[in-house]
Amino acid sequence: MNPYTRALLKGVQDRAVIEFVSYWDRLEALVIEVFRNKQASPQVQAEHRELRAWLSRAYPDWQPRLAPYWPNTRIGREPATYDPFAALLNVEAAEGFVKNWRMMQTLPAAREALNQYLLDVYGG
Repeated sequence: MNPYTRALLKGVQDRAVIEFVSYWDRLEALVIEVFRNKQASPQVQAEHRELRAWLSRAYPDWQPRLAPYWPNTRIGREPATYDPFAALLNVEAAEGFVKNWRMMQTLPAAREALNQYLLDVYGG
């Protein structure tokens, strides 16, 4: 887990928040692993299917909460003009992250939006 996110979650008792962050952390780690390794093993592909399915079911509840935050982030060097969470969830298979620099640039925007939400709601 991202160290800053971990600090923001300290003392948070809301299991739904903890669960969403946990799944998002796992997806983030998977994206980085696939990008670095330039391949997605069958195990990674299966994990991606599981994570994507869970997050795709959960994200409609989270989207309105996170929507105010991602427009204040950057993707690459530019202001975010699209929902980074939705963009990452739209990648249908783990192989879609192989050599996908745009998705790697999208990860920090999602993390920043998530951290800002946690800071505003739980006061860090």
